[in-house]
Amino acid sequence: MAMRVKHRSTLRFYLNDEFIELDRVEPYRNVLDWLRLEQHLRGTKEGCAEGDCGACTVLVGRIDRGGALVYEAVNACIRLLSTLDGTHLVTIEDLARDGVLNPVQQSLVDCHASQCGFCTPGMVMSLYADWLDNRRPTVAEVEKTLQGNLCRCTGYDTIVRAAQYASDHNEPRSDRLNTGRAKMKERLLALRDGARLVLRSGDDRAILPASSDDLAAVLMEQPGATIVAGATDVGLWINKFLQQLPVMVHLQRIEDLTGISAAEGTLTIGAVTTFAEAEEAIAQHLPQLAGLWSRIGGRQVRNAGTIGGNIANGSPIGDTPPPLIVLGSQVNLRRGNERRSVPLEDFFIAYGRQDRQPGEFIETITVPLPGPEDRIAAYKVSKRFDEDISSVLGAFRLRLDSDLISEITIAYGGMAATPKRARAVEGALLGREWTRETIESVLPLYAHDFTPLSDWRASADYRLLVAQNLLLRFWRETTGIAPVQVRELLHG
Repeated sequence: MAMRVKHRSTLRFYLNDEFIELDRVEPYRNVLDWLRLEQHLRGTKEGCAEGDCGACTVLVGRIDRGGALVYEAVNACIRLLSTLDGTHLVTIEDLARDGVLNPVQQSLVDCHASQCGFCTPGMVMSLYADWLDNRRPTVAEVEKTLQGNLCRCTGYDTIVRAAQYASDHNEPRSDRLNTGRAKMKERLLALRDGARLVLRSGDDRAILPASSDDLAAVLMEQPGATIVAGATDVGLWINKFLQQLPVMVHLQRIEDLTGISAAEGTLTIGAVTTFAEAEEAIAQHLPQLAGLWSRIGGRQVRNAGTIGGNIANGSPIGDTPPPLIVLGSQVNLRRGNERRSVPLEDFFIAYGRQDRQPGEFIETITVPLPGPEDRIAAYKVSKRFDEDISSVLGAFRLRLDSDLISEITIAYGGMAATPKRARAVEGALLGREWTRETIESVLPLYAHDFTPLSDWRASADYRLLVAQNLLLRFWRETTGIAPVQVRELLHG
């Protein structure tokens, strides 16, 4: 593969109003540590260091695929500094000017929504990102905005009121970030040089390819490199497990691996498309997954995490593989100039092992869209409703011929070393009536399909029972029976 790409060795971005150019960057350095230790901007807090609590929330402005400058809330603790190339980083220190608080900050004061104040800067930044959109949020929308922010002092009622108060009494169009958006867009466009960025620190390197062709070339040269998309998992490897990753190849700048297109009954998803970017297309084309989509991490995680990364990571508790498996999805892989496609269910070989050769990467995911006769559902069970890792995730696709089951696909996460189909259960259901008696008769076969493990999230017995009950829930919903309510269980 012969191609010429210009190389650059300096990281360039904007921090608030300041242009930053760094010629020496440690590949493992995260944005939070750089802000606090080197820039002495300590309003951004460290809480969990794993992208859960939101105390470290900052905004990152980037030019999206459509050419617009968008600002997104992200977790600074797991965002690596090297990935800020060509972006605008905004911290809490940039909001107040000349002793006057930003309207979002002032609303938290007026509504008594801050006590200890440790979580408040992160709350402000999350609310600020939504306030800039110039809309009055509902309570549910504010709660969704704050999925990735924890507060242990005030409770959320006053924070929700503060978010609505800020929108009711202030005009976002006059905010500095909005009035300066056109100028900042010009600045970021001027930083685009089509170069491959290579940052070194000793023997360690962070490489940011310029395109998917450049990525293919880099991985042929460095087949053992760690590919990093949103770093929502890799950030924990570095922060919590102190893993040494001598060569990291980052995908943030590869625009031709992002985006979603629908044609001829198929959805094609670029591997580097974030969960947030996919939200609108999922709601339009796969509304059965919309509820699950809003429970994948918090807003900050969905702004950074990618669909391809969630698959390539191979986690047995990844949220997207089970529903994509039941839809019959394929992963489309590239190594150099060679391409191949693999059914998603066959991509996962064993725990920590996927059908991906050295130097190979996921380009796109192809998802056949269900027909009107297909009934689709995906259910996530976790200890917390919001921003939690699945204990069990069940996905189902059903097609009936009259009252008989002509097709059924069932897949689970959290039940085995990989996302896995319930083959014995499926086989026993085919050709039979879709009745409760049929469902109950196949439940013992779950023990043939799965031998789940016990861990701190759930016991093996609990997981097996939940998996069985999710099939019953799917039956109830597809037959028009209202879901079981907790009060029914308590009072019979």
